[in-house]
Amino acid sequence: MPTTYEQLAARQPHFFSATSITLEADVLAAMRAIITACEQVLALPTCRAEALDAAPEIARLPQAAQGVCMGYDFHLSPTGPRLIEINTNAGGALLNASLLEGRGAATAAATLRADIFAMFAAEWRRARGEAALTSIAIVDEQPETQFLAPEFELFRELFMAHGITAVIADPGELAWRDGRLWCGATAIDLVYNRLTDFYLDTPACAALRAAYLAGQVVLTPHPQVHATHADKRRLLLLSDAARLTALGVGEEAQAVLLAGVPRTIEVAAVAADTLWAERKRWFFKPAAGFGSRAAYRGDKLTRRVFEEILQGPYIAQEIVPPSEHPVEVNGEHQNLKADFRCYVYAGQVLCVAARLYQGQTTNFRTPGGGFAPVFLSEGPAT
Repeated sequence: MPTTYEQLAARQPHFFSATSITLEADVLAAMRAIITACEQVLALPTCRAEALDAAPEIARLPQAAQGVCMGYDFHLSPTGPRLIEINTNAGGALLNASLLEGRGAATAAATLRADIFAMFAAEWRRARGEAALTSIAIVDEQPETQFLAPEFELFRELFMAHGITAVIADPGELAWRDGRLWCGATAIDLVYNRLTDFYLDTPACAALRAAYLAGQVVLTPHPQVHATHADKRRLLLLSDAARLTALGVGEEAQAVLLAGVPRTIEVAAVAADTLWAERKRWFFKPAAGFGSRAAYRGDKLTRRVFEEILQGPYIAQEIVPPSEHPVEVNGEHQNLKADFRCYVYAGQVLCVAARLYQGQTTNFRTPGGGFAPVFLSEGPAT
């Protein structure tokens, strides 16, 4: 019978690259240091207040949950790793457990699966203490159509293996009644949120929104952590020496951030003519963007698209070209670009995976591309 890895690779040929990547231990240590410094700064009361003041009201609801499966995405520059962005519902963690297993790292794969379940158990305890966690809904829009739909099934299997009822659902399948969130006949304790409607604004999310506002479901990740971490405008602060100094951030943390986070500016704060003239040095991203959608390299911009960007809200980040790595595709050697995703919970790195691709932005359409396991000289990067 085919292994889970083999079944996944057959189902989505671009999930996994055939190659692997080895990093030096000091590169992973630098990534961890950047993540730690980011978490410290973003947790500062002044920083949180600034983020939440600019966010929709739903983001201000007090939350005990931290937010599962944070993704810190890096490019490797000649001077070390550079943080490109932070995401709150980063997909692929369980896929990478299967990938590690398929590449002979069974112990690391088992550890990662255990750590992922422990993350959800910790979220539940933060919010509900010692009450029993009996049901989880994995929620995304039309989940069966999503590219990462097979991972939803892996999560369902993981939860069920620990005695928890688990369902995969579109938000429109949820109902708010009798003071509980329901999916069919199942009352839902916790929602693993894979939606990109980060503030639950759409009509389809009405039941989930009502349960969340009533405090009757644990939602993770939730609107607050998106506002405090994943809104791209947080990168403005993390790359601004003057603002970091004003916040009282220490010299050591400042040095880590200024070396590790490319300079980021708000498009609306710069004269359009100046920005157009300097566009080749910038990568333009929507402030609330995800999945590389509506993101553009400045040297690829047309004037029409630039005019759309000016309508905002957009940020511009200094371009850090991704590193390139050799891959054999159909018997031919070629170099593919790579970004490196650290899956993080409560500031701790669960694992690191590379995503190999060609093109302007990260994608899963490149022959020979996809997730690639990352190893250190002494073993998997977990």
